[in-house]
Amino acid sequence: MLSPRRRGRVCHGRVIGVVAGCAALVLGITGPAASAAPHHDPARAVLAAHDGWGSAGPGTTGGSAATADHIYTVSSRAELVAAFKDAGDAPKIIKVRGTLDFNTDDTGAALSCDDYAAPGYRLEQYLADYDPAVWGRDQVPSGPQEDLRAASAADQAARVEVKVPANTTVIGLGSHARILSGDLQIENVDNVIVRNLTFEDAFDCFPQWDPTDGDTGNWNSEYDNLVVYGATHVWLDHNTFTDGRRPDSAQPYYFGRIYQQHDGELDVVKGANYVTASWNAFTDHDKTLLFGNSDSATATDTDKIKVTLHHNLFRSITERAPRVRFGQVDSYNNHFVVTPGQEYAYTFGVGKNSRLVAEHNAITLAPGFDPATILKKWSEAPITADDNYVNGRRTDLIAVHNAGIPAEHLTSGAGWTPTLRTRVDNPRAVPHLVDRGAGAGKIH
Repeated sequence: MLSPRRRGRVCHGRVIGVVAGCAALVLGITGPAASAAPHHDPARAVLAAHDGWGSAGPGTTGGSAATADHIYTVSSRAELVAAFKDAGDAPKIIKVRGTLDFNTDDTGAALSCDDYAAPGYRLEQYLADYDPAVWGRDQVPSGPQEDLRAASAADQAARVEVKVPANTTVIGLGSHARILSGDLQIENVDNVIVRNLTFEDAFDCFPQWDPTDGDTGNWNSEYDNLVVYGATHVWLDHNTFTDGRRPDSAQPYYFGRIYQQHDGELDVVKGANYVTASWNAFTDHDKTLLFGNSDSATATDTDKIKVTLHHNLFRSITERAPRVRFGQVDSYNNHFVVTPGQEYAYTFGVGKNSRLVAEHNAITLAPGFDPATILKKWSEAPITADDNYVNGRRTDLIAVHNAGIPAEHLTSGAGWTPTLRTRVDNPRAVPHLVDRGAGAGKIH
């Protein structure tokens, strides 16, 4: 039993709020749980039939069948974790009020990078020990400072990574519900809905330097805003993802590379399957969506990583919108906006054994950006890319790519036709519809 935050009276062996009756149990989470909600309550919503891969088989219902004692309103990381633990795999609805900062202890006190740092770890010493002029570029760091960095990272991970149980709906209340500096993980469970939340700044205090990554090395970080890892039947709807207060442009450079403290905004990996992501806003980020995280994951990802993306807004995104391996990914009616002066590499990444269908999308490119780079070939795999509009004009993305980057010739025809679609809008209307309707605070 969770300890109550405020005094109440006992009803049927549980503490309930002073103003609530016995039908609404608090269970130690802020505010009384709601009684059975009316049908139109967004917290009771389920993914509609035929609405993307998440609707396959039994569909995605999340915690829509939750009883009154498994509805919680939370306003801190500790309360969120307690609600997950209390309800287990029973259908549950978690309503998020305000900001849940995951870099806090169980009392709600803020934690800084110094609080996670193992005794003896210092960034200045790490930089001195692994400077390429000293360490070289042929092997990844090892030794005392790298061991201390890894221990520090493990301490932060234990705090900022929070796992969502099966049969759960997590939904933000109002327009300002936010998970700050957290990595929400839907791992090896079934039937989860996440709606109406802003995910901001999942930052890694202890990025690792890898001089062997690429031609000049890279800083690599952990923690995505949201990870679907080996899970099935997931619906992600009307959320906003952003670096927010800590943009990459404000980060320093060490060894000639940005000290990258952000990983992805949304990853679908390790055999995850049957995911629909609709009406989300992905903004101001570098490595945005990774669907299938390794070319070697043949055993786990073959015939998996089935994801539908529709009516999402991608604004000021550098790359991976998404990058796909193995999966049958259906991306339609999304709006991709490349803004003046931003860093931009590509939008759709075609990876090993992928079968990407990208149709009826709108792409808005600022002057100076080459439409040939909208597609990026990582491995030999076919792609369907029909009826897409670039700056208001219908554009054959494959033909433009092959003409502009002939060394990365792409083959047309993904070999399958999506059938799990409900509303398909004219791509010329997509910028207006998606810009107005996507993201947190716009749920109906």
